[in-house]
Amino acid sequence: MNNKGIIIGVILAIALGGGLYYSTRHSDNSEKDAEHKEAGHTEEKAGSHGEGKESEGQEGHGGHGEAGIVKMTVESQKENGVVVAAAKKQRLAGMISATGKVEANADRIAHVSPRISGKIVAVRASLGDSVSAGQALASLDSVELGEALNRYRQSKTKLSLAQANMDRIKTLVEKKIAARKDILQAETDFRTTQAELHTDEERLSLYGVSTSDLKGDNHKRLLLPVRSPIGGIITEKHAIVGELSDPSRSLYTVADLSSVWVLVDIHEKDLAKVRRGQAAIVTVGAFPDLKLKGRITYIADLVDEATRTVKARIEVANPGRKLKPEMFATVELALAADAPPVLAVPEDALQDLDGKKVLFVAENQAEFAAREVQTGRAAGGMVEIISGLKEGENYAVKGSFILKSEVKKGEMTD
Repeated sequence: MNNKGIIIGVILAIALGGGLYYSTRHSDNSEKDAEHKEAGHTEEKAGSHGEGKESEGQEGHGGHGEAGIVKMTVESQKENGVVVAAAKKQRLAGMISATGKVEANADRIAHVSPRISGKIVAVRASLGDSVSAGQALASLDSVELGEALNRYRQSKTKLSLAQANMDRIKTLVEKKIAARKDILQAETDFRTTQAELHTDEERLSLYGVSTSDLKGDNHKRLLLPVRSPIGGIITEKHAIVGELSDPSRSLYTVADLSSVWVLVDIHEKDLAKVRRGQAAIVTVGAFPDLKLKGRITYIADLVDEATRTVKARIEVANPGRKLKPEMFATVELALAADAPPVLAVPEDALQDLDGKKVLFVAENQAEFAAREVQTGRAAGGMVEIISGLKEGENYAVKGSFILKSEVKKGEMTD
């Protein structure tokens, strides 16, 4: 009994000691956890405070400069081609814009065909070739030419005989062997034969053969040349070796494209502003920077019932043959500058910035501000400014694109 009591007492002592040890360890751990949490909270606050300062620093850096402001020294302006001038008023000429189509100048087109019938034996020019006036484009073998050539040779022989007979009779008359009337008859025969030879020469010239072509071998078969009457470009070719040709058939079409026509439609309401001889500016889509000057040479007398427009013809010099027939063209007809002066700037000074029309106004010698403006009508490369700019204010007349690039560069950096 005593032994059992001792054992029970030992067990109770051990249990009591273990509970006391666990309680002490748990209390220590709780205090440490509390200290760790408090330290972490303090560090988190400190970190938040540091991040706030860093954010404030970044925000301050991004806010440098004002939107749309470009700073550029006078030296940089010269290097980049920026030119500043004062805004001023001027008269703007009115403008009528119309669309049209380029055509070959009908006064400078030639259809080349032979003067007489014959068979084509040689083709000397092709499509697109540049030819000069009088140049042989093809050669024909013609029976009619052969007959004309025989008549010419017979007339030439008769003239030689008539010349010899007249000289012989003159000698006989001087020796008083022949009568005076014989010399008169001989002179008449000579003049008649001379006229016949001249007629035969004219016939050959009409066919396209000159007397210089007849020199040399009289028995050589002569070919009929088909010559171009004008200089220009061959735009059509129908000559084929071996085919028969006649005056009713065109073998070539030659066009002188150094000058072309532009046919445009003028609205009925604008007829009072248009006249013959009026200056015009022609542009085409293929060469947008090319502006060719021309003049109105014809205005139709009939109004189209469907479109209520009138055809007008503009003659334009075509250096380098850049204007091609069938090209579409835009025509601007300048009107008299009789309206009051308005504030106007060059088209190149205006720039599109964020969907707005802006000018770069000089705040001082080294600073420009992109200012939105409202534009009006345009004429002759100038644009009317309705609002946003005052007369006398300095702005960038040239180099505004460079200033726009600087604004965009600043936005990308921010």
